[in-house]
Amino acid sequence: MTAPFDPKTYRRSLDEAAAALRRHFGPPPDFAVIFGSGLGRSFRETFTRVKARSFSDIPHLLPPHVAGHSGQIYRVSGKGKGAASALILHGRIHYYEGFAPEQVVFPVRALARWGLKRLVLTNAAGSIRERLRVGRLARIRDHLNFTGGNPLRGPNLDFLGTRFPAMDAAYENAFSARVDRLARGLKVSLPKAVYVGIAGPSYETDAEIRAFRILGGDLIGMSTVYEAIAAAHAGLQVAALSAVTNSCLRRKQALNHEEVLHNAQRVDGQLSALLRGLLEKGVA
Repeated sequence: MTAPFDPKTYRRSLDEAAAALRRHFGPPPDFAVIFGSGLGRSFRETFTRVKARSFSDIPHLLPPHVAGHSGQIYRVSGKGKGAASALILHGRIHYYEGFAPEQVVFPVRALARWGLKRLVLTNAAGSIRERLRVGRLARIRDHLNFTGGNPLRGPNLDFLGTRFPAMDAAYENAFSARVDRLARGLKVSLPKAVYVGIAGPSYETDAEIRAFRILGGDLIGMSTVYEAIAAAHAGLQVAALSAVTNSCLRRKQALNHEEVLHNAQRVDGQLSALLRGLLEKGVA
């Protein structure tokens, strides 16, 4: 059971987390990245001298517990004129673990209170389209929220955003357009997809897959949607990237998390190249 939501206490916790981020990492970077299941190792290994902090070093930031989420935070910078800086969060907590939506999106809101303006959300996702094959990267252009919840439910946090935020530009904005241009320049294939967010932790049924296809879904996962909603509410520009780690079509064996983690490694190098390019070439 989670405690009743108290906006005043929540705001104080956010400000304490933002102050700790400022104390450990200085001014906000050009963008932040939240790595999903099994992702981020290739990117981390490109930096030989990085001082990492743990989620526990930031007040009120709950550490991830799911396999493939290390719970480390570090800051990196590109080299040369026009290069960018980034804060990396290695992992997240999930709604299916029993956390309330406002807890799930706490890191995003703390980043916003720190002064961050751009956010890269990544995840491992299952494909329900033939064109989106296992082992490739895709950019989310929109989502279908089938979690049954919303992190904005309850008293509005006026200090973050408006009561009724628009979602039409949640994934399509100047930052995501920059990621698209960079992918083309690096010859990284980056098809666009509609992401179906489900509560989990059970995988979807065959009937649900058929329904999601009819509704226009391309990928399915158990994260990202709440974070994107909270980011849009707080005025952050989001670029969301999915590693296609399993196919939900004509399965020969049951879905499992080990397969997800294994196939995430196949995509991790592509994701790393894209993020390194963003660091070196900048966000403008």
